Parts: sequence; C-alpha cells; structure tokens
Amino acid sequence: MAVGARDYIDKLLVKKYADEKVDNHDSLESMVDPQKMLEAMNDVAMIQRNMFVLSRKLCSTCYAINAKAARYKKGINSN
Repeated sequence: MAVGARDYIDKLLVKKYADEKVDNHDSLESMVDPQKMLEAMNDVAMIQRNMFVLSRKLCSTCYAINAKAARYKKGINSN
C-alpha cells in the first residue's frame, strides 16, 4: 500500500495542508499519570476477564442442572 497523493484532488489537499500548524503533543504535559492509567486499564481488563470466567462457569453449571432435572416422555413411536 503506497503512501502519498495518487490523484489530482489528493495532491491539492496535500499542497493545501502541508504548511498547517498542529499542536505538538510531545511538549504538552499529561494531566493523567501514565502509570496510573495503565494500572486502571489493567484492573478493568482483569475484572472483565474474571466476569467472563464466572459467566462461563455459571452457564456450564446451569446447563448441568437443567440436564439433570430434565424429564423425558416416551414418544408415540417409542418402544
């Protein structure tokens, strides 16, 4: 996949925005400590993983209970 302007409109857009100034994010100080943010993201991921594991266990347990409690009737064509 090539990078750059391919057609006339793209070339005009590149020419128009080539000299535009944007915020330099390297010089800005973050209001949130990156380490605390990573810890919070890790906590959320761990909680979601645990909830998924509990959900699977609950589903499996309910399936087993329903299968054990099932009562089957003999059909018309059954012997």
